[in-house]
Amino acid sequence: MRGRPVRLEDFKGKVVLVNFWATWCEPCRDEMPSIQRLRQKLSGKPFEVLAVNVTEPRSRVEAFLTQMQLDLPVLLDHSGDTARSWRARILPATFIIGTDGRIRYGHAGELDWAEPRIVDMISALMRAR
Repeated sequence: MRGRPVRLEDFKGKVVLVNFWATWCEPCRDEMPSIQRLRQKLSGKPFEVLAVNVTEPRSRVEAFLTQMQLDLPVLLDHSGDTARSWRARILPATFIIGTDGRIRYGHAGELDWAEPRIVDMISALMRAR
């Protein structure tokens, strides 16, 4: 959202949740609060969230984030090329990246990301450094 490129390599040593979403996608909107809760639960740990909006204008994304009262790092994939390169064909599409930079888990569709089994899985990946 700040107009500068972000590379996954910038987060080496952290577990990263990469979520591809759009404001028009109801399941995306429904799961966003759980992603926010997960980020809060793991605050201060080697964990980061990257919410990648697919092909929408900045103004629409900003309005959505204000309305939903979300404080997530949001990236803009204006062309959709990034989503295609990750093979994110269904929204929401979410990937968990291990501390080594490799995809460890992928999920298409809505999920409660703050549920204990997911927090435990991400915590185990953080310990596996």
